[in-house]
Amino acid sequence: MIIREIYAKTILSRSKVFDYVINPYIGCEHGCIYCYARYIKRFTGHGENWGEFVDVKVNAAHLLQHEVRRKRAGRVWISGLCDPYQPIEAKYGITRRCLEILLKRGWPVSIQTKSTLVLRDLELLQNRNDVEVILTITTADDNIRRIFEPNAPSIPDRLKVLERMHSLGIRTSVMIGPILPNAEGLIEAINGNVDQIYIDKMNYHYANWAYEKYGLKYAMTEKYFKQKKIEFEEALKKIKVPYEFEY
Repeated sequence: MIIREIYAKTILSRSKVFDYVINPYIGCEHGCIYCYARYIKRFTGHGENWGEFVDVKVNAAHLLQHEVRRKRAGRVWISGLCDPYQPIEAKYGITRRCLEILLKRGWPVSIQTKSTLVLRDLELLQNRNDVEVILTITTADDNIRRIFEPNAPSIPDRLKVLERMHSLGIRTSVMIGPILPNAEGLIEAINGNVDQIYIDKMNYHYANWAYEKYGLKYAMTEKYFKQKKIEFEEALKKIKVPYEFEY
């Protein structure tokens, strides 16, 4: 893993998903083979494979202190192009320092992660009505997870994070996207520990080789996604949790 410390020019950017987005890092140690964020290499000049480099924006908190004074408050997505709680966060704490700044000023925050490290910041996140934690969980089968998300926390570990967060009254959501094989089994697994569910096939084709190698090409077809939507809808009717299909 190649780690570089860099100085960013700005940190709080407009987003099409929420009002703003913060990406404390460039690159992601999780190395999920389907990740759309690898496109950023076209602009950053990285020659390493996705998952083999991380640039640390060491001045992110300093930039944010100034930018929140100049911009109108809005919901901030942390993050869109990396996991803000990837392992390097344990050393640098960039995400935590940015969170502290935003929450102190009353800016609403939506954190999206696959990582158990988010539990480190429980004292910042609980007892607030302006915080949402979105756990990305793409399959109920940890064997499938190992193929597509080789360096990300296990599915059981993510489910434990979800349960812990929800038990403390933190608003919890689950992003099921991309829809990997056996994703439909997640609905029963997350029932009782989630306030909102988002589902998206998000088929970016970066992982086509893995579908072919492991005999999973059936899970790339429109027929498959239509059938999964039917199965999801049947399961969702039983648990009465708000949900959105993004396809």
